[in-house]
Amino acid sequence: MANRQVLELEQSRITQLYDRLDTVRRRTAEALRAEYAKGTSGGTHQARVEREVSAKEHARRLAQLNAVERGLCFGRIDDVLEETLYIGRVGLRNDDHETILVDWRAPAARPFYAATPSYPGTLVRRRHLRTKGRTVVGVDDEVFDLDREDVEGGFVGEAALLAALRRRRTGRMGDVVATIQTEQDRVIRSGLHGTLVVEGGPGTGKTVAALHRAAYLLYAYRETLERRGVLVVGPNTTFLRYISQVLPSLGETDVVLAGVGDLFPGVTATADDEPFQAVIKGDLGMVEAVAWAVADRQRVPEGDLEIHVDGMDLVVPHHLCVQARDRARRSGRPHNVARKLVVLDLLRALAIDETAKLDRPADDDELAYIRKVLWHEPPVRAAIDALWPVVTPQELVRGMLGKAPGDPWTIGDIPLLDEAAELLGEEPAPARRDDDRAEQELFAREVLTVTGVEEVEAALLADWNATPGEEVTTAQRAERDRKWIYGHVIVDEAQELSAMAWRMIMRRIPTRSMTIVGDIGQTGSPAGATSWGEMLDPYVSWRGERLTVNYRTPKDVMDAAAEVLKEVAPDQEPPISVRPPEEPPRVVKATRAGLNDVLRAEIAAAADELLADGEGRLAIITSGDRHAEVASLVPEAVTLDPLDSPVALLTVTTSKGLEFDGVIVVWPEELAGRDLYVAMTRATRRLVLIHERELPPPLAGLDK
Repeated sequence: MANRQVLELEQSRITQLYDRLDTVRRRTAEALRAEYAKGTSGGTHQARVEREVSAKEHARRLAQLNAVERGLCFGRIDDVLEETLYIGRVGLRNDDHETILVDWRAPAARPFYAATPSYPGTLVRRRHLRTKGRTVVGVDDEVFDLDREDVEGGFVGEAALLAALRRRRTGRMGDVVATIQTEQDRVIRSGLHGTLVVEGGPGTGKTVAALHRAAYLLYAYRETLERRGVLVVGPNTTFLRYISQVLPSLGETDVVLAGVGDLFPGVTATADDEPFQAVIKGDLGMVEAVAWAVADRQRVPEGDLEIHVDGMDLVVPHHLCVQARDRARRSGRPHNVARKLVVLDLLRALAIDETAKLDRPADDDELAYIRKVLWHEPPVRAAIDALWPVVTPQELVRGMLGKAPGDPWTIGDIPLLDEAAELLGEEPAPARRDDDRAEQELFAREVLTVTGVEEVEAALLADWNATPGEEVTTAQRAERDRKWIYGHVIVDEAQELSAMAWRMIMRRIPTRSMTIVGDIGQTGSPAGATSWGEMLDPYVSWRGERLTVNYRTPKDVMDAAAEVLKEVAPDQEPPISVRPPEEPPRVVKATRAGLNDVLRAEIAAAADELLADGEGRLAIITSGDRHAEVASLVPEAVTLDPLDSPVALLTVTTSKGLEFDGVIVVWPEELAGRDLYVAMTRATRRLVLIHERELPPPLAGLDK
């Protein structure tokens, strides 16, 4: 069955489910209004309590139904008995009390998360549904018995690709498919504890396997992971959107999707560093540089500290200033927290000097009073601030790097901000604020005890009460809290992270329960990894799984790309491509002046041959330096949503982890070797290389 027919079939079901959701919502709202109409007075005490409990239950149910509008249903499973179940964010029944949508947490949904190629149980197929609003926009199948031809609707997506491979040849190809499934199975079922590195070249399905592993873990360990959440780190926002499309079921739990540039609350990186800057900022030597910058904000005067207050010159001897600074440093507290010790020591010394000058007794009560008075004197505060100021991470890092207040933050700045925040800490909040929070959490615990609710933490309920009308999820709390400890962390395209970025991520997962996905052969960042051990060994003992079969990239495209990899990273083994050639990579020579005509011709050809059914996608990939030039020629390809655009212009960096039916690489001779390897392997059907000067040596054979 064609993809369009499958979409129509599933759209019909999704429409029925949303119609039922609307009906249940309406009935629940009517029941809630009826309870409110009864009022709060009258009847026995028990009757009033029952009305209140009933109203709260209706209100809770209505809030739940309103919260599942987005992504109501995201999956379907078919078993050997030809029974079909749809899986979603909430359970729904029809008027005959038959289940039409299974809550993802229910036991009946377990096969959707637990089935793998080696252990499918009774499942024949698992289908992922991608929706936008109430419209089905994509379907992707995993079929556990590829020899079956009687599965309703046939195969689409990933399963269709594997089934085609199996049908195309016998013997060896059957073994290859089994290899793919076995390798992915090991990834998916690897335990929660410890760090798993999933390495595989282009087209091996490593991202899909890792995300299915995440879904499996989220189901199998949901009590742990719902409470602490899961962090998924990707190379860019486009890739993170791709992740949410590949595995919509990830969105049904508390998952935070973020790039490295989003991991410091309140700051978003909007610029890239020059290569030499990325190397410097990403090096662990920056740890010492940040520590030095903090220490530089902990000063003593060259001589005695002299402050003029109310016509009196108060003095703190130099040696006492040094003692105050050194005591604060020895405390081991962060800079802004240790500041209180400096303030107390200097105020005490000033108070003693004032009593001496006024010839008044220096008893404890008198000194305490004078300290309070002095602290409210602007000259005193200014003098102490000059010696040991309150410093924000942003102020510190801007000072280190010479950034002006309006300069944008870069990806490489974010780990520096995180390092600075660790050393600076936060200025202690007023005691009253702490008391209020403690009282809020105590009240929340009492409410939970009385109601018998066990699924909600007191801190979360306190947050809900602190922000009336706003539902605060675990993911929302985690995004706002730099110190949040996650239950599991997934890092995709992990080879791009610098040593400083790894240091930042490790703070968020002290249990080291991680899934790390990448390919050293595709490292593009100058601050990225040259080996996994280089980045991970300082923090964790890790285990690895390698995916060896490329079943997505046509063999002729992969063979050409492998020649590039052989030159730039001879120690890296390219994956074995098993997808038969569709058309050989083409090389087109063009001058700068003629580039527009050549591009237009290639886009027109792709529109006729790849994009005609409305489902294909074409990417034009070039270097960051040439992006503006090419954008001026094809402005319609400049888009903020390349995943939903038929033609998209991307840099190598923004194309990482994505794939397209057709790829046009503009000026491949200007791309660094690994970047060229990445750009070429984004293609799943057609690859065109448009060049002006001589092609890189590994591609010379394509020009003949």
